[in-house]
Amino acid sequence: MRLARINSLLFVAIVLVDLYIIIMPFIPGVIFHIQQHGTEKILRQTLLRPGSTAQDTKDDRLIIPAMLLNTPINEGSENLALSRGLWRIPTSSTPDKGGNTVIIGHRFTYTNPEGVFYNLNKVQVGDEIGIFWQGKRYLYAVIKTEVVPPTDVAIQRPTTDAQVTLYTCTPLWIPKNRLVVVATETSP
Repeated sequence: MRLARINSLLFVAIVLVDLYIIIMPFIPGVIFHIQQHGTEKILRQTLLRPGSTAQDTKDDRLIIPAMLLNTPINEGSENLALSRGLWRIPTSSTPDKGGNTVIIGHRFTYTNPEGVFYNLNKVQVGDEIGIFWQGKRYLYAVIKTEVVPPTDVAIQRPTTDAQVTLYTCTPLWIPKNRLVVVATETSP
């Protein structure tokens, strides 16, 4: 009788783990659709409000209304920074210096189900992107989205024009490529 109970408990545990593995990748998409209308408008207002500065947000941040993203940009070692969300590649530029600011983030992980770039595929040409960096707001407009192989390092090359390059793994289920979004600065 005792072995039957243990067997039943193990079966329930296996079913729960399987459900977690199957359901969790869908949760960020469901949350996005629930929050989409009101949150996008609020983020757009925050981004475009005259006189808004990074002091309003208390840290360096990336705001993308189209994907309901308002999150800090982390500096430091890759693994630690990516475990906290976005990471600015240290060899890339920063918004205050112009050039190519490259920011990466996970699309989905089981340890962080809200994957910071889960909805990066929602961003389209013409969408606005804002970076609050060291007390100043920088506005960008998306000029290109593309999928490239992970060996394509050209997306990280320095540029003469001020731009931001965002990328993550794609497709969601079998991440074998990179989803890249490039935006150029629209305000001085």
